Amino acid sequence: MNLRPRVEANRRIAISEGWQMAASPPGADAAGSAAFRWISATVPGTAAGTLREAGEWDIDAVRAFDDEDFWWRTRVRGESGAVLLGFDGLATLADVWLDGERILTSDNMFVAHEVAVTLGGDHELLIRCRALAPELARKRPRARWRVPMLEHQQLRWIRTTLLGRTPGWSPRCPPVGPWRGVWLERRALQVGAVEQHASLRRDAAGDVGSVRVALALDTRVERAVLVVEREGVRILAPMVRSDGRWQAIAQVAAPALWWPHTHGSPARYDVSLELTHDGRESRVDLGNTGFRTLEVDRGDGDDFRLRVNGVALFCRGACWTPLDVVTLGASAQAVRAAVVQVRDAGMNMLRVSGTMVYEDDAFHDALDELGILLWQDLMFANMDYPEDAEFSRSVLHEVDQQLGRLQGRPSLAIICGNSEGEQQAAMSGAARERWTPPLFNETLARRALGIGAIYTPSSTHGGAFPHAANAGPSSYYGVGAYLRPLDDARRAEVRFASECLAFANIPFDAGLPGGAALRVHHATWKARAPRDLGAGWDFDDVRDHYLHRLYGVNPGELRATDHDRYLALGRAVSGEVMAQAFAEWRRARSPTGGALIWFLRDLWPGAGWGVIDSGGAAKPCLHRLRHALAPISIALTDEGVNGLAIHVCNDPATPLDARVEIDLYRAGSIRVGHAALDVAVPAHGAIEIAAASLFDGFFDLSYAYRFGPPMADVVRARLVRGEQEALAQAFWFPAGLSAQRVLDVGLSAVASAGATGDELIVEVGTRDFAQSVVVDLKGFVADDAYFHLAPGDKRTLTLRATGSRRSGRLHGSVYALNAESGSRFEVP
Repeated sequence: MNLRPRVEANRRIAISEGWQMAASPPGADAAGSAAFRWISATVPGTAAGTLREAGEWDIDAVRAFDDEDFWWRTRVRGESGAVLLGFDGLATLADVWLDGERILTSDNMFVAHEVAVTLGGDHELLIRCRALAPELARKRPRARWRVPMLEHQQLRWIRTTLLGRTPGWSPRCPPVGPWRGVWLERRALQVGAVEQHASLRRDAAGDVGSVRVALALDTRVERAVLVVEREGVRILAPMVRSDGRWQAIAQVAAPALWWPHTHGSPARYDVSLELTHDGRESRVDLGNTGFRTLEVDRGDGDDFRLRVNGVALFCRGACWTPLDVVTLGASAQAVRAAVVQVRDAGMNMLRVSGTMVYEDDAFHDALDELGILLWQDLMFANMDYPEDAEFSRSVLHEVDQQLGRLQGRPSLAIICGNSEGEQQAAMSGAARERWTPPLFNETLARRALGIGAIYTPSSTHGGAFPHAANAGPSSYYGVGAYLRPLDDARRAEVRFASECLAFANIPFDAGLPGGAALRVHHATWKARAPRDLGAGWDFDDVRDHYLHRLYGVNPGELRATDHDRYLALGRAVSGEVMAQAFAEWRRARSPTGGALIWFLRDLWPGAGWGVIDSGGAAKPCLHRLRHALAPISIALTDEGVNGLAIHVCNDPATPLDARVEIDLYRAGSIRVGHAALDVAVPAHGAIEIAAASLFDGFFDLSYAYRFGPPMADVVRARLVRGEQEALAQAFWFPAGLSAQRVLDVGLSAVASAGATGDELIVEVGTRDFAQSVVVDLKGFVADDAYFHLAPGDKRTLTLRATGSRRSGRLHGSVYALNAESGSRFEVP
């Protein structure tokens, strides 16, 4: 069933009012449901979400949701006659009764259902979601390998999400209930499943875009026309009926192309049908599509680099997590705002991992609109899935539905069979032939043919070992969990990191449970520190390892004696590590085709894997990353005895004529060197420049020769267009980053009113070099933080209110990581 068509003649009504929920021991009978204790419920929603709303549960509470049956009921009124009753998602083992008659049984939370019913008057709708625990306790064949992140290995038999069932990194709130919409629809016009494909043909005569649509229509339809339109230009293609299906191809000459936003404009076309039936006109909205070519460049056989419209991309982004892990739901506005945040961070790809859930249409609409590519896992992860006929039938039904939803979407780039399935099998010692089961390497590969995306069997696939970074997509945690030095990001020859750079990223105070008072050693902090089950370490330890490596401090001693200083350095370090890794991966000579951070957003307050906290605020590391991921960027890398290299990336579709300026500073403010070079960077291109080529004489900028002390403490490279337009800048520290502080670097800040009543403009300046600068004003959040300022430089920031403005004078402060004292400022 394709969920995208919206038929003008049909009338759909959401069943979202009057719901109640109750809990019972497993196996309770529907006949006794009237005696349950019922509370008000929200649908779509989950048992945990309803209990949270009622004040009977919170995210720290321990409740075994998989050990109970949960029930939902409501009255259905106002419709009479033959209608369809729809359930877009029931988690997970569900039974549905209408007026005491069982009308549906479902065992797959990812499958949508439609049931034909006849209504008249007032009806009771009752849903039971059965406990998983008895099902998990059933005696079944044992898996051939274990999955360390799971407590219940037999989840491999159940088509449900792992969210809430991975206690090492997600809250214990597995989704139970009607987590997607329940609705009634009276269909005046029957529209069957839609096959919709957009393609682009490129030849000497020019580009031609084609939209092909095939579907079954009501027998009363007399005429059908496919309409493709953009900006007032309409292309019409009459549909032809053949073998009970209507088909048409609309061709668009020289179409506007859909690009990832980093490389161009994501142009879209509206697609619809205009129908005549029973002498009446009607319209079927088929959504939007876009024209682009898509291929994967495998180079020497180990490469994995996407080409869109013939242009090789560096894909960068993160692994998406639901905005609310408890209900798995969010408004379309909230979803779009989250994707805007992704775009503004310079990311151009999101991955929905097989440990999550399929997202709704609002998510995919936002990706299409804003130019974000999608790596879509099918909902399989790590486990040894059954080779069982009944299981396979459910899986194929699920996958056909989900691929039907996604076809025709220009943002869809990769369909992935599973998350780390091959890696888990290999690392568990399974025989090599078990690493690539037919379900993912043959069956689902065939299902994914023809939908306009690249298929890969697993997120870790290729090479001598699925975990090897130098062949195909892989999970790269060399820099990160495996505590490798930063140069491993290059030495590993990463081809495409389907996930990488997991750190326990510390948010600002508002993103911590309990705020600034929470200490790292507190039980709440440690309970939320992501970890692998059974491991003797967590990802706080990973962050602390690099804190010691980069800043030369003992994290344990610093935590004990100066916790605030520990937090300040801890907030800075993961962003510095990630930025250096991306500098390696984006350079012109890099073999890396993409890297996706694990996660985008935390699942609950705390120092989780996300670069955004659970409330939606950017963490310090994301501010640092934003500069490293920008479409036009500059970076510095250490090339050892070859000195420093300057890398300029120009993703947009227009060539870049600019000037590279490099400045060397010592003792905080003394400029000991300056050079400049005019550069021309091709569209969608990158260049590398040896910094030494800009100077006369020998400058040991990488501090590789060590003939004496470093000639400079700070190297700043800027990319400037015209006389004054600063496009990007990057810093390097020849002797390494330092945790040392001076008394004062001469920070200053001046605040003025912004464009709206909720905005302030703050101009920050410094006398000496200022490291990792932060503006702190209670009730406001700045659009940048943890940035460096060269001596004498200024930055203008926009601060936005996070709540209602307080009356009276406001006072803020600006701090730098290398200064004992900051500077206070007053808000007019």
